[in-house]
Amino acid sequence: MTRRSPLSHLVVRPCSDHRRREALLHLAAVHNSTQQADLQHALTTARSADWRGLWVAMAGEHILAAAWVQPLSSQTAQLWLPRHVDAALPLLNALREWIRREPIALCHVVLPAPWDAWERTLVHGGMRAMATLEHRVWTCRTSVAPQPSLGLRPFTMFPLAEQHALLARVGEASLDCPALRDALPVTTLLAGFQAQAGSSQPSHWFGLTYQQREVGVLLLGTSSSHWSLQLMGLVPEWRGQGLGRAIIGHAQTLAAEAGAQSLSLTVDAQNTPARRVYDHTGFELRGRERLLGWY
Repeated sequence: MTRRSPLSHLVVRPCSDHRRREALLHLAAVHNSTQQADLQHALTTARSADWRGLWVAMAGEHILAAAWVQPLSSQTAQLWLPRHVDAALPLLNALREWIRREPIALCHVVLPAPWDAWERTLVHGGMRAMATLEHRVWTCRTSVAPQPSLGLRPFTMFPLAEQHALLARVGEASLDCPALRDALPVTTLLAGFQAQAGSSQPSHWFGLTYQQREVGVLLLGTSSSHWSLQLMGLVPEWRGQGLGRAIIGHAQTLAAEAGAQSLSLTVDAQNTPARRVYDHTGFELRGRERLLGWY
């Protein structure tokens, strides 16, 4: 399929295989040192069918810009932006139309600061702003004694239907990325967490109990010495009772006792209660990003 852009000299179309390498050099991530490792991982794990989402804007035989919709797990995808914002809109319009015909429920992009110029262009191209994300890190030291004490039950011991039900309850009225939870069903969110963890049965995923009641979940990514808090949350009736700090204390203790160097997390900047807990438990702010998506 070839699509002529409103700029009469540009033609937007899928990239041919023999020009793929040239097109990839027009992606913004190639020229951004903070994104190069992630892009390299995406390139080395891409399957042949994944390149159908690599599109180019051309003037004659010259590639002026490129963008790539990289398929991820469970009907989701990531957009890799062109290098220059000026050439982005024709590509975005073409890719948005292409995605509508594909089995993709959500295609997202994460913008580092300053994101204003890119956000305006992406919104013009039909994307919706979903959240401002804060990235925080706790450097592991002595273990933290969590109070009150929570029971930790391996999450994989729950039947699959109970896993889904518990995650759905944790997500009810949550302030953490509500647009993301609205865009994706619980089954897709769970599959995404499993893909991040690199396992369908992660060893440090837990259902949480307190006073013999199921109260929440704690999902930790432990694939390296730098652990990540993939998800922590409480069911609605147990929020606001100090259990959030207890969950974090358990996560910090587990990471420290396992010899991890750090524990990182991402939180919605609008989630004031969670941010307050992270402030009190020593998580330092390392950066902010803007999440947008087609869905």
